[in-house]
Amino acid sequence: MNFMLSITPWPVASALLWIILIIAALYLIRSTAHKTIQAAAQGLHRSFRVASKAVSRSEANLAVRNRDVLLAAGREAKERIIEREFERINETVRKDLANYSALHRSLSESIGRIEKDHQEAVDVPPDPPGWVRAVKAVAEMDAKEGRAHVGSILSDIHKSLIKANKEAMTAYHAASAKRHKLLRHMRPDWRQIQQTLAAVGKNVDSLLSRSVTIDRHMQEYEDIVGGRDRAISVLSSSSLVNFFVSAFVLCIAIGGATINFSLIARPMAEMVGGTSLIGNFRTADIAALVIILVEISMGLFLMESLRITRLFPVIGALPDKTRVRMIYITFSILFLLAGVEAGLAYMREVLLHDELATSALLRGDVGATATGEYMWITTAAQMGMGFILPFALTFVAIPLETFVHSLRTVIGLLAISLLRLISLSLRLFGNIFRYLGVLLMQIYDLPLFVPLWLEERMSKAGARYPEGTQPIRDQRLKGARL
Repeated sequence: MNFMLSITPWPVASALLWIILIIAALYLIRSTAHKTIQAAAQGLHRSFRVASKAVSRSEANLAVRNRDVLLAAGREAKERIIEREFERINETVRKDLANYSALHRSLSESIGRIEKDHQEAVDVPPDPPGWVRAVKAVAEMDAKEGRAHVGSILSDIHKSLIKANKEAMTAYHAASAKRHKLLRHMRPDWRQIQQTLAAVGKNVDSLLSRSVTIDRHMQEYEDIVGGRDRAISVLSSSSLVNFFVSAFVLCIAIGGATINFSLIARPMAEMVGGTSLIGNFRTADIAALVIILVEISMGLFLMESLRITRLFPVIGALPDKTRVRMIYITFSILFLLAGVEAGLAYMREVLLHDELATSALLRGDVGATATGEYMWITTAAQMGMGFILPFALTFVAIPLETFVHSLRTVIGLLAISLLRLISLSLRLFGNIFRYLGVLLMQIYDLPLFVPLWLEERMSKAGARYPEGTQPIRDQRLKGARL
């Protein structure tokens, strides 16, 4: 610093001289410095733009892949639903409509019996009585010839009328009783026909409702196969919902497994030794965890054998006989493990009572060693929990399958969002470096405001007075001087 100020005897003059020299040097290399700053800014800008485009292409490829995965999962799920609906229709047709010929024959026979009974129950009008012809004959008799016999004839007619009336009433009552009996015989056939037709109508209505459901599922399946945006949005929202619901259920299952672990960890320490270690973990804890994991595995295999889940296609592709055997084997193993856990839970309660009694004896409290009257309730509850929890953990396979299938979609959506954020950040940084180059050039020109101002004035003057021309007033002054 002293050397710089010792150029002239006056420090201020030396400083001004150095400033002038630095400004002159900066002014002379101004064009090169601007090109260097601009090249660096443009290079960084283009690099970030290229990286942003590469990330955008990766995002597009991942979006296409996620779309394909989503459509494949939705198509598989919809095929399972449609297949189940067709199985239900097939079962309904096989069970309820397979005996349609026998049903038709039964209806025809019942209708034939009803028609026969109805024809026999028709009210036949009685024959006209014979006294009508007798009265007509009396009326046609000559008054003189038949006057003596009119009284006897009318008396006979009266007797005949009374007798005929009694016989007609008797016959009418017998016919009415026969018709009522026939109508009573028709009642069971009517009821049978009504019940049969009601059952057929119910089955047909069930088939119609299921056909409407199948039509709706088929329309959704066509949308999925066609890759329509509506189907993709529905599948995406459904995957997110399934992911969170299955994650919640798995958290509940983890809580149940934790309780199950606490039930069997203490007695396992008595069986395998509480002081032995495998690494940094106790052997008893590892053994209890292995038992729980084996139970969950048996539950998964049982669900796969029952074709409730499809995590292992090999199990679903087994022959039916082998698959049924696997069902019995896995259920037997699961049942035995549940029994073992129930025994371990009972052993845990016994060990707890022994520890309490030992502590009481060490304290000298003899009365505290007596077992409570209702301690069997706690023991039974723990044994029940130890037996039921393995079967409850079996159903973890259902939310686990949903979680695994929806996890792919969720990870894809998160990856797409992350790549989109990275692409936007890279583009933003590219623009920042671009305008930062402009800012650095402006900052570089800031100390050179004096020479740049002089350069601007000279350029404006050169533009105002081109080379070889002078103002008119200057020319006049020059002529006057001459």
